[in-house]
Amino acid sequence: MKLVKCQVCGLVLAEDELHEHCPKCNAPKEKFDVLSDEDAAKIERSEFTNGLHLELIKLCREIEDLAASGIEDALDPACVKVFKKAKADAFMIRRMCKAELAGHVSKGKW
Repeated sequence: MKLVKCQVCGLVLAEDELHEHCPKCNAPKEKFDVLSDEDAAKIERSEFTNGLHLELIKLCREIEDLAASGIEDALDPACVKVFKKAKADAFMIRRMCKAELAGHVSKGKW
């Protein structure tokens, strides 16, 4: 199955999913290019890893929220220290995942 990409908005679809207009930006189907086998393989191969990054971002946000509750509770200084570290580390991991996804997009792996 060939993949096609909208020249206007970048939406990628399987060729048989394309109708008269882009479902995202309404560009006519003539604005779609067939992707090379190499570019299609990059997209197909990276779909699993991109999903993992998105799930990790979600989990990091949950950790940040939990840690904020622990910081606010302030049971004792040692607990607050652990919660602050957890919050800071989760924030950094979330940022790293976003940067990795941005790199994937710039390399056509999305």
